[in-house]
Amino acid sequence: MSRYIDSPLLLYGHKFDLRIYVVVTSYEPLKIYVYREGLVRIASERYDISKYADEKKFAHLTNYSINKKNEHYI
Repeated sequence: MSRYIDSPLLLYGHKFDLRIYVVVTSYEPLKIYVYREGLVRIASERYDISKYADEKKFAHLTNYSINKKNEHYI
């Protein structure tokens, strides 16, 4: 089950997701390596809670394959 977050963390008014890549090579002793580069995806339009996701998919979704079709995409 999933639910929509009413007040998400925004980056300059835009929804985003952040991926940090890690690998755990051992639990005893604990060894964790964090890759120096990550991935950030940002929605191409400002987030507006008053609009439903179907109406403003470019503000609610961070997928590159969707946002590249927006005329405001940079």
